[in-house]
Amino acid sequence: MLRFSLLFIHCLFIVFVQSRFNSTIEYFDENLSDKNKWAILVAGSNGFYNYRHQADVCHAYHVLRSKGIKPEHIITMMYDDIAHNKMNPFRGKIFNDYSHRDWYKGVVIDYKGKNVNSETFLKVLKGDKSAGGKVLRSGKNDDVFIYFTDHGAPGLIAFPDDELYATRFMATLKYLHRHKRYSKLVIYIEACESGSMFQGILPSNLNIYATTAASPTESSYGTFCDDPNIAACLADLYSYDWIVDSQTHQLTRRTLDQQYREVKRETNLSHVQRYGDTNMGKLHVSEFQGSRNKDSIENDEPPMKPKDFVASRDIPLHTLHRQIMMTNNAEDKNLLMEILGLKLKVRRSFPLSFTYLTLLMYPIFFHLLLHDFRDWFSISTKPITITHFIEFLS
Repeated sequence: MLRFSLLFIHCLFIVFVQSRFNSTIEYFDENLSDKNKWAILVAGSNGFYNYRHQADVCHAYHVLRSKGIKPEHIITMMYDDIAHNKMNPFRGKIFNDYSHRDWYKGVVIDYKGKNVNSETFLKVLKGDKSAGGKVLRSGKNDDVFIYFTDHGAPGLIAFPDDELYATRFMATLKYLHRHKRYSKLVIYIEACESGSMFQGILPSNLNIYATTAASPTESSYGTFCDDPNIAACLADLYSYDWIVDSQTHQLTRRTLDQQYREVKRETNLSHVQRYGDTNMGKLHVSEFQGSRNKDSIENDEPPMKPKDFVASRDIPLHTLHRQIMMTNNAEDKNLLMEILGLKLKVRRSFPLSFTYLTLLMYPIFFHLLLHDFRDWFSISTKPITITHFIEFLS
């Protein structure tokens, strides 16, 4: 009997050791394969009404970490003025849907505040250490994933105090290709007119696969815009759709094209676009977002179905309406109503088509016009940008 018991214990020990060894090998293999993956996550806005952009980046950060991307290989840029904003009723937390799961905790932010600008972003891409923080150190055998979320206009995407034009971004991508700074590169962009960053510009021979939230001529959309306690949209529709798709699938079994088609189907208020080397669509998402064999984040609840949508350019007005409804202070309510009235008056006076015509055809007049609106922005110490003006007209 004793001999049988000892034999049984010995067998249990062997099974235990083998299972531990196998799990260690599996974890090691996953980390080994993900050593050659890099990710850059950028929220290019500031201000509480732009809550959704930083929420998207925080959520994306945790998804990439759960899929095996090492924190030292994730570079984040976000202004970091939302979590502790006086308008945030849940101080120190950022949510991405109505479930109110906090995605801010644990996010390592590499570039904050004034360091969130187009110059720093391009330096990060080029591995230029003068950026002052973590930079892309990828090589010819590495795969890179870039996610950007913010405002946009034809031929540009925005940062808090400046813009990045499509031509300059493309020149940087060609520089990276020429200097063998990546093997394959995937770019996701959430912005109005985001398709204009690539349409007719991105060649198919750079090993770059890009998708955008909208065509070159339309707005993107926010979602979860009617939270009873937060006067802001909590997510962008395209962003939430791709992040949740990655969160809930084993990425070693999901191709880029499968994700693109699913996100395009779910993001049904704008036309999600695809550019560059579309043959890369056969590759698995895991090659860019991590290959850890788990299809969800620990202690995760099923993601919510997006609802309560607002066109991105209508979000400032929607947010003002929400603030007016939520405040009990008569003085604050009157001030907000004055601001709302002013924005509505300006919108009627300056249709968006006029704004685009000015942007495209009369750049000198455009900047003179911006100067006249400087006081209305309440940002007199900042340079006035094209996107500030378009936001103001929204």
